Amino acid sequence: MTIFAKNKKMKYLPRIADKILTDRLNAFGAVLIEGPKWCGKTTTALQQSKSVIRLQDPDMRDAYLATANTRPSNLLKGETPKLIDEWQDAPNLWDAVRVAVDDRQKNGQFILTGSNAVNKEKIHHSGTGRIARIRMQPMSLFESKESTGEVSLKQLFDDKQYILGGEISKMTVNDIIFAACRGGWPASLIPNNKSAQLSVAQVYLDGVLNEDISRIDNVKRDPLLTEAILRSYSRNISTLAKKTSMIKDVAAIMETCSQNTFDDYVSALTKLFIIQDIDAWYPAVRSATSIRKGKKRGFIDPSIPIAALGLSPEMLEIDLKTFGFLFECMCMRDIRVYSQALGGKISYYHDRYDLEADAVLHLSDGRYALLEFKLGSDEIEKGAKHLLEIKKLVRDYNKKEKQILLREPDLLMVITAGPMAYTRPDGVHVIPLACLKN
Repeated sequence: MTIFAKNKKMKYLPRIADKILTDRLNAFGAVLIEGPKWCGKTTTALQQSKSVIRLQDPDMRDAYLATANTRPSNLLKGETPKLIDEWQDAPNLWDAVRVAVDDRQKNGQFILTGSNAVNKEKIHHSGTGRIARIRMQPMSLFESKESTGEVSLKQLFDDKQYILGGEISKMTVNDIIFAACRGGWPASLIPNNKSAQLSVAQVYLDGVLNEDISRIDNVKRDPLLTEAILRSYSRNISTLAKKTSMIKDVAAIMETCSQNTFDDYVSALTKLFIIQDIDAWYPAVRSATSIRKGKKRGFIDPSIPIAALGLSPEMLEIDLKTFGFLFECMCMRDIRVYSQALGGKISYYHDRYDLEADAVLHLSDGRYALLEFKLGSDEIEKGAKHLLEIKKLVRDYNKKEKQILLREPDLLMVITAGPMAYTRPDGVHVIPLACLKN
């Protein structure tokens, strides 16, 4: 089972990004698919492209880059949509694509893929109105055929009367742990051997440490320092750890690490779509000083911090407290994927009274959901209580504020690794991660 297409021996596993790409091609002249390496950007793009240029093809790379520097329009000829894979290796192509879109006055001309963000100084125009963007994540459990998909996130938002009752997950907690260690990398689904599947994330991490961290902007960086920073980030995953404490953590290993150096490395890892911190949501329900505003530490996929810390499924099976933080990262990944077509953005809520929502999912039309991520049934009550208290805060605020009212949350959800989905009498939906879909 794999996603590599255009090979008759292999099967493409459909991605939620497929329809989004189709819609964007129908509406815009070009589409950029960006995201981490190995998440399936190129293979997804190949399903809808008619011709392709791979800028990292060793046989053609020098010729392509020379042409991009002298006459980039020559690389844009061919059947459309034309895929330009890893376009950031030749930044001139961005402006060439924009001009071609203007000249041709047709939608669906180009698909660009990129594995790292490009400095704005290297392009002359944002591409607004011509080039649409899609942020692609590693595979969710529904895309990897592990979630049953019996519970639809969209239906939960659209149907206020939607009552869950008895949808059953096919994954045990240990299955969830293995899937987190393996990660959502399409390549990890190919081997039948579990050891081979688990090796994909480690190989990915090795590539980041020894190559990508320096190649992203041609700045030489120390693999050991990169690893120390990733390990510190991993130990603080899904927490509000302060930068100063992580710098001290790193300095204890590397003897010294200045704030500027730390910031530079974190910036590079963010551009590589490895680190993905979560911003705070601070509605006016309480004094601004009472609401935590730091970033919650996060990764694009749970397999990265697991590999960075040298953890295994067997180790996490007996350390569920640690896995609880990694499970939150896994849930964040899947929620991002499922909400993408709805314009979803994720934040979190936490105040000094220890009232929290692990995630706040905001849709483009203003609707939003409060979420808690809990491994087992013994934590569900606590999570539901937090969500209901935040809803009450909003309601109480609206009773006092007569001018600008805050929207009450449209959904309250506790996402678990448990066996069954159900809706509580208080309206909180309890949903196994392995039952969810877009």
